[in-house]
Amino acid sequence: MTTIVSHTTEARTKKRPVNLGLLAFLAMVILLAAAPFLVYPLLVIQILCFALFACAFNLLMGFTGLLSFGHAMFYGWSAYIAGHVAIKYGFTPELALLTGAGSSALLGLVVGGLAIRRQGIYLAMITLAFAQMMFFLAVQFHGLTGGEDGLQGIPRHKVFGVIDINSTDRVYWFAFAVFLIAFLAIWRIIRSPFGETLKAIRENEARAISLGCDTVRYKLVAFVLSAGFSGLAGSLKAISLQLATLTDVGWQISGEVVLMTLVGGIGTVFGPVVGAVVVVGLEQMLLGFDDWIPVIYGSVFVACVMFFRKGILGQIQRAFQEN
Repeated sequence: MTTIVSHTTEARTKKRPVNLGLLAFLAMVILLAAAPFLVYPLLVIQILCFALFACAFNLLMGFTGLLSFGHAMFYGWSAYIAGHVAIKYGFTPELALLTGAGSSALLGLVVGGLAIRRQGIYLAMITLAFAQMMFFLAVQFHGLTGGEDGLQGIPRHKVFGVIDINSTDRVYWFAFAVFLIAFLAIWRIIRSPFGETLKAIRENEARAISLGCDTVRYKLVAFVLSAGFSGLAGSLKAISLQLATLTDVGWQISGEVVLMTLVGGIGTVFGPVVGAVVVVGLEQMLLGFDDWIPVIYGSVFVACVMFFRKGILGQIQRAFQEN
């Protein structure tokens, strides 16, 4: 009897799967917690903001199958809104972040409502057209955006009116906490029944419709959520780095977030974070080669499409599955 119980216990132990997602999350937390002691904290904050932006974009492209070429409008305009309310109305950081993210979600509702009824390149071109219009408005509305000068010296008020983050070390931990909360929220969305429905729409929208799924409504909600989290990333960048410029709302940023997602692994949870680290790190390494940066970016993009179709993390996951 003891032998049978022993064998049963061993069998259950062997069948119990290792939670690779939890291990990856703990590894990410440890690395990010150690990062400001190894690298300049403001650079890591920039990586965190782009990583959150890429995760938000991946929610739309990687898990819903909708390609947007205009996500910079959410990232950039939320930075302007958050910076403006912090400067003019003295909003505390958490209120500025919520205001920026909320404004981007509303903008996403308008843009998404018009764009998601199209697919493929048509949807991408509509979002790009809206992004260019928002860029033009950013140039014209000097009172809100500062025009070509942008918003500089955005104040870092006390969080909840109590916690002072007006130092490099403290603002890093603030950005780190916001990133983790937002990352966990996106992860929960992906693993929820809503997220599973998005994956079904991505794989075969016609089949999802035949099963009674209102795909238009699901895609619109995904678009709004993606815009809102993108806005949170832009707001975090404005408050943490005390800066919002026309670069944030330019089409180049839309291209960079696509590149980050593809490099890291589209449709994976941690891939966009890896992609953000690679792309931002590459930018820092190439600071002295301004004229060659577009060429190098293009080469990286071509290499990923040809040899790493699933991105860095996607290829690693595929290797684990095959073994």
